[in-house]
Amino acid sequence: MGTDTYRAHNFSAGPAALPTEVLEQARDEMLNWQDRGLSVMEISHRNPAYMAVAKEAEQDLRDLLSIPDNYRVIFMSGGATSQFAMVPLNLLGNGGRADYVDTGHWSLKAIREGGRFGEVNVVCSSEEQSYTTIPDRSEWKLDPEAAYVHYTPNETIGGLEFMDIPDVGDVPLVADMSSTILSRSLDVSKYGVIYAGAQKNIGQAGITVVIIRDDLLGKAADACPTLWNYQQVADNDSMLNTPPTFALYICGLVFKWLKRQGGVEAMEKINKRKAEKLYKAIDSSDFYSNPIDPRYRSWMNVPFRLKSDDFNAEFLQEAEKAGLLNLKGHRAVGGMRASIYNAVSEDSVDALISFMAEFERKHD
Repeated sequence: MGTDTYRAHNFSAGPAALPTEVLEQARDEMLNWQDRGLSVMEISHRNPAYMAVAKEAEQDLRDLLSIPDNYRVIFMSGGATSQFAMVPLNLLGNGGRADYVDTGHWSLKAIREGGRFGEVNVVCSSEEQSYTTIPDRSEWKLDPEAAYVHYTPNETIGGLEFMDIPDVGDVPLVADMSSTILSRSLDVSKYGVIYAGAQKNIGQAGITVVIIRDDLLGKAADACPTLWNYQQVADNDSMLNTPPTFALYICGLVFKWLKRQGGVEAMEKINKRKAEKLYKAIDSSDFYSNPIDPRYRSWMNVPFRLKSDDFNAEFLQEAEKAGLLNLKGHRAVGGMRASIYNAVSEDSVDALISFMAEFERKHD
């Protein structure tokens, strides 16, 4: 498939860039899916043809991440923020306590929401360092009796990423992988629960993937709504109610696209290269800077500041003229941010680096 349609360089943090091939296929199938004379959005989720789509999407994700057989994969409505409540409702039972790691904006939101459903112990925090680093594992005050340990492997806003899976002993590890899933190799067996909003590396907004180990099912609090009960959703193959059918269809197309690229291992090499060259451009400049501890710089979200905030408006205006979109940093941290997820090509990163160099040349 091919198209002459103009496509900008999209550095949005989410909803984020989707592979052009995926969008083209969805476009071509929009009115006549599988020669049925209707859209995939217009078919019942109980129809065997659609259920095959859902089953294939799950299997492709299992293949991509080598998900063990003792893990269930479920697709749920809503974004990852809803999981901040679903996790404690499903894992704490009728009261309990859990450990949380605080490394930034999204982990803090999870902590506040988790505290509404049980006792939360913040095992460590890098707030005093303005969330520019990750506390050393030796400083974590873990509770061996906790129901789980929750952490955010990649802080989308701050641009802080764990490079290794933290060892928390026998306590189930729960991870919000919304902005890092499928970007690099992953040992799923190290986790109790992985959840991820789709709108960064998986697909479009409106659907969330949950990967949960079998032995953690069936622990939900009595007050847990049926539609939020992992056991109920898993037992009904994510069809307990009508799922966001088009969003799940798009996820399936993205999974197949990832397979065609060579899978997660191939994407890891590309993503590492993209991130390294962008950080190199920032570090070799006196005009740009990145505040994050180099040991924990995110591969997916690269924040940077200009020499003076007085240049920000012009930088964004000129970048947009050059087809470089959505570079404004989050309001909580300011500056700029380039989100370089799987669907953001290396050519886009190269275009950004060239633009940054030219902007610096004109203004430094």
